[in-house]
Amino acid sequence: MELKNAFCLVSISPVRLAADDGSEIITQLLFGELIEVHDLDAPWAKIRTIADGYSGFIDHKHLAYLTPKEARRWSDGLSYLKERERTVLTPWGKQRICRGSFVPENETTFSIGNHNFELQSYTETPCKTILEFAEDYLNTPYLWGGKSPFGIDCSGITQVIYRFFGWNLPRDAFEQIDHGQEVDYNELQAGDLAYFKNKTGKVTHVGILDGTGGIIHASGHVRRDLFTADGIFREDIESLTHPLFIIKRL
Repeated sequence: MELKNAFCLVSISPVRLAADDGSEIITQLLFGELIEVHDLDAPWAKIRTIADGYSGFIDHKHLAYLTPKEARRWSDGLSYLKERERTVLTPWGKQRICRGSFVPENETTFSIGNHNFELQSYTETPCKTILEFAEDYLNTPYLWGGKSPFGIDCSGITQVIYRFFGWNLPRDAFEQIDHGQEVDYNELQAGDLAYFKNKTGKVTHVGILDGTGGIIHASGHVRRDLFTADGIFREDIESLTHPLFIIKRL
């Protein structure tokens, strides 16, 4: 089929490695995210994300098509939802969307193509710093490929949070490591990123440093553990679980 533009119309859409419900989730689309549709074999659409160039398969019912002009208009001034959760009025009724969803800057009513939306009011105190956002994810269950407050992985949390501060990091930790400047352990600050390799030498884990001897990272669930010059130390099991590779500052 001819390449088409579309956006994610559901709150969270799993992107799978293969066109099969049993295939692993490799990432997620959040509401409003722009994608390219490269192929359609219902119920599966082969897509590529515009924001980070990730490819995979989604249920075609999770997307709505846009003309090139509509896609360009939606991408202009696009921002990200910072609140943990909001209700949006849609043409198909009320829908909850979560942090990291794609929304316009400083607007409560907006259109995507010929669909009209309205964000409902939010009363909780918003997070302002990288560390506040990271702490707000504490105890979120780990989900391979997850990007929402209902399930997230280690590089998903860093990608979502750093977008709020002007950094559009790649999806995976081994790609994120190419961004920023190396920082010495003795000079680390809150909001720095620490990366870790597995036994084969591949970067497979990342966490956000709190600047006071701790690290917030997704491992089983989003948790705070002790961060040392050697890496992540789990005090509950008295074990060094992730040997440190490098610290980066964006």
